[in-house]
Amino acid sequence: MKQTKFIEAIQIERPAEQVFDYTQDYGQRLVWDTFLREAVLLDGATEAAKGVKSWCVSRHGLGLETEYVSFNRPTVAAIRLTRPMNLFRAFAGSWRFEPVTPELTNTIFTYSFALRFPLAPLTPLVRYILAANVRGRLRDLKLNLEAR
Repeated sequence: MKQTKFIEAIQIERPAEQVFDYTQDYGQRLVWDTFLREAVLLDGATEAAKGVKSWCVSRHGLGLETEYVSFNRPTVAAIRLTRPMNLFRAFAGSWRFEPVTPELTNTIFTYSFALRFPLAPLTPLVRYILAANVRGRLRDLKLNLEAR
């Protein structure tokens, strides 16, 4: 299955541990993540961890159930779609946090996806929209963290 991949990054003037913890705190998620209108952990989970499932709904109403496949504080968290739904046949993402200095973190979001049949011709448009949304999310994350 061919997937489309894109990467967006930003430097945030905060330690990697702080950036990682803030992004993975579902109690804070909607404070900074302007792409989402709902973000919850499932099955009674109270914090993100490998094997934990989450449900996130975009401000456009598109919902995805994902599962953490990697959770290595403070360097990486990665998720994958648990079942095909809505637009996506497959979806995965990773968030990497690379210290540049003790107080500066390179924050890198990588996403890959494949659209369901017969939507594959819309892949370039969906990639463009998703990448623009990720850039906005990263800017909002930076603004929220650096204002604290």
